[in-house]
Formats: sequence, C-alpha cells, structure tokens
Amino acid sequence: MDDAVRVRDAAHEAVEDIAPARLREVLYEHLSAAPMTPAVLVLVSARAPDTGVETDADGLAERAAGVQLIYEGLRLTRSLAHEEPWTETFDDDGDIDADLDVLAADVLVSRGFYLLARTEAADRAVDVVRAFGRDQTLRRADGADRDALDRNLEADVFALAVATGMTAVGATPSPAVLEYAAELGRDCDLGGELQPADAAFSEATTEHIASLSAVGGGSDDRVPSSATDS
Repeated sequence: MDDAVRVRDAAHEAVEDIAPARLREVLYEHLSAAPMTPAVLVLVSARAPDTGVETDADGLAERAAGVQLIYEGLRLTRSLAHEEPWTETFDDDGDIDADLDVLAADVLVSRGFYLLARTEAADRAVDVVRAFGRDQTLRRADGADRDALDRNLEADVFALAVATGMTAVGATPSPAVLEYAAELGRDCDLGGELQPADAAFSEATTEHIASLSAVGGGSDDRVPSSATDS
C-alpha cells in the first residue's frame, strides 16, 4: 500500500468515533484534502536508521497519523486566526461552518496528542504546540516577520515527524537530523500549502536522514528535545 494512503487511512480511523456526524464529516473533509506529507515523513524516518529493530506497521502508521492530526489542527487554527471568517459571515450556515472548523481544529490536535501520548515523541509534540502559540502571538507585533513565524509550524512539525519515526525503531534523532527536518519543512511550504510527499521526499531524503543519524553533530534545535529524544 502507498505510504500516503496508509497514513490517511490511519488518520481517518483515528477520528471515526467522533460525534456528532457533521463534525466527523468536517474532520474527514480536512484529512481527505490534506497532503499527508508530515505523516509520510514519519515512515521515511523510521526506515532511515539501520537499528535492526522491527516495528509494527499499524503502530507506526498510528504514530504517523498522530503527527498529521496535530499539524492539521494547528494549520487550521492558523488559517482561522488569519482569515477571521466570522467577520465576513452574513448567514447562519457560514457561522456554523466556521464554528465547526474551530471545533475540528481542537479535536484534531487533541486526538493527535492521544495517539502520541505513550511514545517517545510525546513531550516534543507538546513543545510544538507551545511554540506555535508563541509564534502566533509574536506575529501580531508591529514589524514581525509574519511569513517566517508562520513557516515555523512546518519546520517544527517536520522535526516532530523525524523524531517520531526514528524513536519508533529505537534510534535517537541527533540535533543535525532535526535541523535538516526543520529545513525540509520550511522548503516544503508553498504559501501555506505543503507539497505532496512524493514531490517533497526522495530516496536521497532517506539517505540523508540516515547519514545525519550516523554522524550526529551540533545544531540549534528550536523546539527542545524531550529527555527521551536526546
């Protein structure tokens, strides 16, 4: 099965028990339309280091879905904060749609946390959300580099994806590989939309993650690693 299909199925499964039905439909719509790029990076990163540790495919897909859900929830939050749909809504249906999107964003993040809660990446996931909140606050200041602050979300989520994948197979992500992941995230962002995984990643991406994992090296890691990630 194709990686993107596998992780999308896992993401849909993660929210299939959400009620009411209309909210679940909104969640499905967002997940069906989204490139599964962060989730696929989890799988790519799990394959990169040669640890000899075998991991359950379903369990890895679930971890990948957790990363994707957190990203989708924060990305939707960012979009709502910037567009403020309520200020341009003149009918009840529009208000309801906007309110459902707010609720969907919250559900996506919380369900993503649930999927990562017992993994080595749990603390890093919390740090990603905290960093997102700080960046969106700083974005409101006069003279702020809004584009750079917005792209920090992709950088942090891609680093989370690499950490999630590598720790799933018993590897410790080095600061260098996390910084590489962050740069991938910044480069993959196309004006608020991510490149699909098949365009963003290649065999060379896996090889580079593997080489950085072996070599290690120092780097500034914007989102602090948890005790289990360092």
